[in-house]
Amino acid sequence: MPELGRRAVHASGAVVPLAWLFGLVAWRWVEWILVCGLALGAVLEYLRLSGRAEWAVYDRLTREYEQEHLAGYFLYVVGMAVTGLGFPPHVAAPAMLLLALADPFSGMLHAGGLDRKPLGVMAATFALCVVLGVTSGVALLPAALGALGATLADGLSPTVRGHVIDDNLTIPIVAASAMWIGVQLA
Repeated sequence: MPELGRRAVHASGAVVPLAWLFGLVAWRWVEWILVCGLALGAVLEYLRLSGRAEWAVYDRLTREYEQEHLAGYFLYVVGMAVTGLGFPPHVAAPAMLLLALADPFSGMLHAGGLDRKPLGVMAATFALCVVLGVTSGVALLPAALGALGATLADGLSPTVRGHVIDDNLTIPIVAASAMWIGVQLA
């Protein structure tokens, strides 16, 4: 059940880019939401890591390896904020959707933890990412490049100095970078 809860929380992040894509909010409001979310996340993560907050939700929604390191939810917020503030909206919103929707989809297909994901799972993730990109208004080439970036960020977990770089941080940034390059080429 904790995995289902984590995936539901993950997918709930789609509300922010979808609100912009459906024309419900201006991009400046998305940016404000991202900045406020980042500030709130930083405070919550400080409280959690310092031991000043020991809420049951942390036990249910964080993984064992996150107990003494930055949690995935915070890296998710950082990845979304960097993407939303660092890229134009037509690239940032689809990249944020890839994190919110394709990452939990991929996780449902492969519950192997931090292992490299099988080729079939990566192919399914790539296909979903292309569909999400194109339905978000991105042309096929940039959508495919963004999908490739998101799929590789999701399927391969790089390690730096013994720390796994969480895909919640890398998926939107890599996907947005690849989409932006694709838009420049198209």
